[in-house]
Amino acid sequence: MNGLRARGAKVFFLHHARAAEEAEDQIALKSIASGHRYIISSPRTKRRIAELIKRERVDVVHASLSFSPSIDFGLPDLCHELGVPVVATFHVPFDSRPSVWSATSGAIYRVYSQSLAAYDRVVIFSQAQRDLLVHHGVPAESVAVVPNGVDVDRYSPGPTPFKASTGARLLVGYLGRLDAEKNVDALARAFLDLGPPEDAQLVVAGSGSDRRRLERRYAGPYIRFLGQVTDEALRIAVLRALDVFVLPSTVEGLSLSLLEAMACGVATVATDVGSDGEALQGAGLVLDPRELDGQLRLALRTLVDFPAFREELGRRARERARERFSLARNLDRLLTIYEELRAGRPTRAALQCDASV
Repeated sequence: MNGLRARGAKVFFLHHARAAEEAEDQIALKSIASGHRYIISSPRTKRRIAELIKRERVDVVHASLSFSPSIDFGLPDLCHELGVPVVATFHVPFDSRPSVWSATSGAIYRVYSQSLAAYDRVVIFSQAQRDLLVHHGVPAESVAVVPNGVDVDRYSPGPTPFKASTGARLLVGYLGRLDAEKNVDALARAFLDLGPPEDAQLVVAGSGSDRRRLERRYAGPYIRFLGQVTDEALRIAVLRALDVFVLPSTVEGLSLSLLEAMACGVATVATDVGSDGEALQGAGLVLDPRELDGQLRLALRTLVDFPAFREELGRRARERARERFSLARNLDRLLTIYEELRAGRPTRAALQCDASV
């Protein structure tokens, strides 16, 4: 939102209510949380959205679909009745390989495709995801590839006191949620299987349903848990200190932590799930999740033993992040979509898909 405002846009942020007080530029929509995935919106939600659109003369509505079916499926009709174009961001994780999750995500994509076809534009983060949506019936001309973006000026290589504070010469790290699908167990096992030298350490930053179990099982002189890192300056300091960043997930969309590590010039290892493998494309090591244990041990051993290779991968990662995933570049793409929808013109420039994204 701040990036759009810096470019002169007036932005209103509507969200499902979580706190009693609302920020001046935010409107909380009353809702009932139902587990981790689904939200049942208040019957008044659509009316409040319509009131805001009319009162503020909104030019474009952009919805990040949140598994709130009454909003996700009904928003196109509401906006079109008011004569306002509507854009959807659809960032549901997916895996093209046969698995329990791929069957589940495939069902989600099939269910949502009919609704997505009613949006004026659908913003997704990769060519692979675009192909999947088109396969399920979303018109190709309405799908725009705009990947997650990172501020490459803030997230950049640089000095950091964090590494000295660990006492380690070599740091391997993971930043992200500590849930089952993130597969941090595989990383911890592979790191310990190396027989790491005394001056090597694995740092794990994040929180989630698996945090306590992981800490009880693995915390020790070679593996350090940092907890949830909410301070951005500390997050950047940790990333800059890493020699290797590993994302061993079994399910992903396009990991922001991966892009941040790339922007900081860290040698990066990720599983080929979701769009992470597509994001790296020669700028890191991409592993087959079906052969993860063996491939991850080999990748870590190679990166530990060959510092010149490690540095080259870090350089490539930084270069790719700047070229493909800069926040400024992606904001420009979004603004092109908004401006041309507002003008009622086709957005050919915005919709052009770069197969290397």
